[in-house]
Amino acid sequence: MRIAGSAALVTGGASGLGAATTRELVRRGARVAVLDLPASPGARLAAELGAAARFVPGDVTSEADVQAAVDAAAAAFGALRILVCCAGIGTARRIVEKDGTPHDLASFRRTVEVNLFGTFNAIRLAASRMVAGDANEEGERGVVVVTASVAAFEGQVGQAAYSASKGAIVGMTLPIARDLARHGVRVCAIAPGLFDTPLLAGLPEEARRSLGLQIPFPSRLGRPEEFARLACEIVENAMLNGETIRLDGAIRMAPR
Repeated sequence: MRIAGSAALVTGGASGLGAATTRELVRRGARVAVLDLPASPGARLAAELGAAARFVPGDVTSEADVQAAVDAAAAAFGALRILVCCAGIGTARRIVEKDGTPHDLASFRRTVEVNLFGTFNAIRLAASRMVAGDANEEGERGVVVVTASVAAFEGQVGQAAYSASKGAIVGMTLPIARDLARHGVRVCAIAPGLFDTPLLAGLPEEARRSLGLQIPFPSRLGRPEEFARLACEIVENAMLNGETIRLDGAIRMAPR
């Protein structure tokens, strides 16, 4: 799939991995609709990128919001060809706290709702628009890249909700790729390790350095631009389909 001239939608596209992906897609010639929460820096990012980007405020768990973003991308930029799902949240709670309090159900439900349901919501609505479009010379109509995590494989203490949501994203990638194959739509997942995103930005520099040293090589936090480049490589490489790719510097997470 050629990126240049293609219309794309990036969920969670206003910060972190999503913002880096938005910028890289624009740099390579795509035109991008950025779906993120109203309070996000999405409007500022779109202004920075000019005519090649449009901010659509919304919540990935809302059918109406995601449909509006899909419609806005197609109306502004033409046939939707690329979806990258970066919207997500994290939580850290033990199953039973020191005082005997059980893990609350509401935060578990919300994490799964945003990370898993939000990703599926975006896939189904964007794919519906993609399959209605014309195929390119290789029979492709679209490419979907979703964000999992190494926590899908080595979840740490306190990550039950987060790991469950990301493990489910890994689990649904292959069946969705097989389902959409007949329409010429490819689907892959990226499972990043420890990346320098807003989630870690609030940590002291010594703590951030310590996390980076846990990575065999390179012994540093991943850069959002490295995630973005892999997402674009998936879009451009027609043989990448149904796969989950770890992007983690060979780290294998310890229990805590």
